[in-house]
Amino acid sequence: MKNIITQFSRLFVGVLFIISGLIKLNDPVGFSYKLAEYFSEPVFNMPFLEPLALGLAIFLVILEVVLGVMLLIGYKSKLTIYALLLLIVFFTFLTFYSAYFDVVKDCGCFGDALHLTPWESFTKDIVLLFFILILFINKNLVKPLFSSAVTNIITYASVVLCIFMAVWVLNHNPIKDFRPYKVGTNIEKGMEIPEGAPKSVVEMIFIYKVNGVDKEFTEKDLANIPEGAKFVDRKDKVITEGYVPPIHDFTMVKDDSDYKEELLKEPKLLVFVTYDLALSNPDGMKKLEGLTKDAKAKGYKVIAMTASGADEIAKAKKEYHLDVDFYFCDATALKTVERANPSIVVIQKGTIIKKVHYNDIKDLKLSDVSYSL
Repeated sequence: MKNIITQFSRLFVGVLFIISGLIKLNDPVGFSYKLAEYFSEPVFNMPFLEPLALGLAIFLVILEVVLGVMLLIGYKSKLTIYALLLLIVFFTFLTFYSAYFDVVKDCGCFGDALHLTPWESFTKDIVLLFFILILFINKNLVKPLFSSAVTNIITYASVVLCIFMAVWVLNHNPIKDFRPYKVGTNIEKGMEIPEGAPKSVVEMIFIYKVNGVDKEFTEKDLANIPEGAKFVDRKDKVITEGYVPPIHDFTMVKDDSDYKEELLKEPKLLVFVTYDLALSNPDGMKKLEGLTKDAKAKGYKVIAMTASGADEIAKAKKEYHLDVDFYFCDATALKTVERANPSIVVIQKGTIIKKVHYNDIKDLKLSDVSYSL
């Protein structure tokens, strides 16, 4: 019976680690954004680690996949189980911290393929910790499935394949797009709230300075505010989260007006997405001038979207000879649209037809894009 439970734990943990790791390895940039969120000032206040987020993300997801493979085939089983135990304790701490202090809404455990609430993520890690402890207690029952030479080959091959996959998706697009802005998505429909969908319950909190100390009051407490208290601020506290559409923060703002409704009616719209012009890839930006001319010659309306300010926009337009209008959108939304900076998105009447990494601009045949929608 002990052996059956141990082998089930081995299979369950190994497969789950491989699936979770591969999903994140499909989009390591997205996982790096999540790590950067943990490193940010409101969470762990470790901003010096933010520049290392991508490298750490790649390392962790490759480690996750390889440890899952090593566990399944029984390669260096004791070392593997120790490593898994350390990793799951670390992840359990992160998810508990996120849930208890309500600081990170989604741990990114399964990338954009499956969103878990903080407490769901913590529960998942507790379950994994339980099965890994079973493996730890019965580690002598985890035997190699193959000869030493074969397990070595499988382990090294998994490392090489994971590195190859990471390099590929970093220089192109994710192999499978799980994001709200995947090809075929109609942006306007993605922003709709279904009739009868649950609404958020929000409580207004008023902050007053009372005797030199900031104190919070709800609406029902306003009548009891002490005389002489000075209003400081007001914030909204979400009591119950309502329905949030997949696309909820997409804007196309220029000169304080949102042109989203107008632009999403365009039959041929080519969009350059660059969430931060200061961090954009120079070689990629240089390719946009030629693409702009080609697209305009074929009847496209060409625009750019960024979260950068007017000075950065003016600098980029001059340096890269970009004859396009720039529209503002929140950086987080633009990072969700596309991971590359810059990247190219082809939109027809609000529907995303094609998305291209700047390394693949040469493969973008605008004449090949279908306009039958």
